[in-house]
Amino acid sequence: MNIFIVEDEPKIRNVLKAYLEKEGWKVDYTADGHEAVRRFDQEQYDLILLDLKLAGLSGEEVCAKIREKSNVPIIMITSKNRENDTIRGLNLGADDYIAKPFRVKEVVARIQALKRRLKPSIAENKQSHIFSYDHRRLIINTSSRWVQVEGKLVSLTATEYKLLSVLMENETKIFNRSELSYLVQGYRFEGDSRTIDAHVKNLRKKLEPEGQPPRYILTRIGRGYQFCAVLDEE
Repeated sequence: MNIFIVEDEPKIRNVLKAYLEKEGWKVDYTADGHEAVRRFDQEQYDLILLDLKLAGLSGEEVCAKIREKSNVPIIMITSKNRENDTIRGLNLGADDYIAKPFRVKEVVARIQALKRRLKPSIAENKQSHIFSYDHRRLIINTSSRWVQVEGKLVSLTATEYKLLSVLMENETKIFNRSELSYLVQGYRFEGDSRTIDAHVKNLRKKLEPEGQPPRYILTRIGRGYQFCAVLDEE
């Protein structure tokens, strides 16, 4: 795995680099936002650790520019007192975040969790299914892991695809945010439900008809989210 660290604090950057290399991963790094975008265009990275507070371009701007061209997994590094920045970053398409101060073991665990999201589940490997919804407006291929909306392929991040898979595989179930956090991200949130809300919002933007109330992923007030797309008859 080739990991790109974009972090302007040398101490944090060096500690992360040392520990991640011990895990056997290749590590590249920069402290500058403009340099991060330039380097990303030249190299092939498997995952990015992205600090929100950077010289040059902000972490949010870097995330937005990368998302214009790639769904590479992104974990944001944030400060505990900048929760609104965190949510903005998630809304731009980051997969996860970790707040300073953190333990490096926690960062490694988050990376491992994201790696698992990228792998097809056992059920996906055993079955080759194409699911068609809403008179073929929404088509999901669970073996090839692609999604098509109105005849066009839609690019989903690893987290967005995992969220969609969990919801559609349990279409009669209403998931609360804690359940979704555990099933999708591999851990339960601690007090702040907005992470899952941000991922649901991003997924709706890509799947739902524009300018209309959601009809595939519904909010059940006080309970959670439910997948309610109507499966087409064969």
